[in-house]
Order: sequence, then C-alpha cells, then structure tokens
Amino acid sequence: MADGQANLGFIGGGQMGEALIRGVLATGLYQPQEIAVAEPSAQRRELLADRYGVLVYEKDEQLWEFCQVMILAVKPQIMGSILEQIREKVDGQKHLLISIAAGISLGFLEGGLAPGKARVIRVMPNTPALVLAGASALSPGSHVDDHDLKLAEKIFAAVGKAVILPESAMDGVTGLSGSGPAYVFTFLESLIDAGVKVGLSREVAGVLARQTIMGSMQLAEESRQSPADLRAMVTSPGGTTIAGLHALENGAFRGLVMDAVETAARRSRELGGD
Repeated sequence: MADGQANLGFIGGGQMGEALIRGVLATGLYQPQEIAVAEPSAQRRELLADRYGVLVYEKDEQLWEFCQVMILAVKPQIMGSILEQIREKVDGQKHLLISIAAGISLGFLEGGLAPGKARVIRVMPNTPALVLAGASALSPGSHVDDHDLKLAEKIFAAVGKAVILPESAMDGVTGLSGSGPAYVFTFLESLIDAGVKVGLSREVAGVLARQTIMGSMQLAEESRQSPADLRAMVTSPGGTTIAGLHALENGAFRGLVMDAVETAARRSRELGGD
C-alpha cells in the first residue's frame, strides 16, 4: 500500500469523485487496487473501472471493511438520506469520513452519524482537481486528530493546493473557489465570443483567449505582484487597455463578480440549513 496509508473509498463516483481518483492515482499516492467506489450508475461504474482500474460496486456494503478513509462524494441535497443509510456501518475508531458536499456543515454530518464518535472532515474542493490544479479547503470535525487531518490534506494536496480553515470560512470558500471555475469558464467563453465579434475566427479566438488566461495566471503566480500592479503593467495612458477597462467598469464588472461569490456563499449556507 503506497506510503502505508489507509485504503480509500468513495460513496459516489461522479465528476468530483473522479477528479480525486485521477489525481491520487496520477501522483502515485494510491494504487488502483487500494481504491473502491460505490456508485449506483452502471455506466459510471464501467467508466471508472475501465479508465482507472479501481474497484467498483453498486452498493457501499463492501467498502466498509475494505476502506478506512471514506469520501462522501454525493450531492448536498441527498446527504441526509446517505447519512441514514451508512449510520450503522460507520466505526468511529476505524473510519475517517471526508465530505465534499457543498454547504453541508460538520454539525449536520456528525449529528447524522454517531454523535460523539464520528471522525469527520469537511472539504470544499473544485473541479480543476481533474488536471491536478485544484483548490481545496479542509475543516476538521471535533473528533479528528492531527494524523487524520494530515492524511486528508495529503489526499487533496495530491490534486492541487490544500488549505486548512475553520468551518466559519467554508461558505466563503464555496462561493469563491468552489464555484469559481464556472465564473472563469464564463469569462473565457465571453472572451472567445468577443474575439469572433471583432473579426477573429472562433478557433483563433479560442487559442488566444485560453493562452491569455493561462499566461496571466502563471504571471500572477510567479511574479508575486499584486493584481493591481500587474494590471498597471499593460495599461498605458490613453491606450487600448484603459478603454476596455473603462467599459468593464461601466458594466460594474468587479461588482458583479463580488455579487456572484456572495450569492454562491449565501446558497451554501442555505444548503447547510443555517
């Protein structure tokens, strides 16, 4: 077993579960035979088995003996029913449960399992984990120890960057990095359409827009300069960039982005029942 860590189980084999599977396999943190997935969709089971070589099951019964770390990769709307189904199967000493359901609080998770016993970590990852470029925030439950937290951090660091935060920050994380890829993809789509509008072919506009976003992010990461300083580097007095920025300001671009993050964070709180 790689590095001696516990076998890894997934309840739910959707896109986010697949992202984590791909990441931990790509980095060598786990081997396919150390990962088991419970997924009701036969099509998804076949895909995961064929693509990654992991163990797949229709139901979760086989996972509880085999796996010590269980990732709950299900939609937040069905988390309550999932907790009811697994409540009697969870062994507080054996199993570490990691939830990646947006908006579902540690209190809800611990209360739905075995109060005073369940070891639970709440995580908000995002889909760039598929290409090992995810951003994840982890918040430990009241019965989690340092070893549990380090193991969870290791799993999510394998698919990008991981930070540990108090649970009070998790709704903000959900609104920013959890939902953030959708905002970025919408911006990318808009840049491509804008290129077409000013006379570029869609293919050329796509190449230029994608490289512009990737290059800008690489520059921001490697230069360590503030976004304001980097923006100033390409904003000449009376030039084309300041004219474009003026149009964005007229459209309240930055305010809309802040509204989007705030609205998503509010929805995260609603899903959590706060």
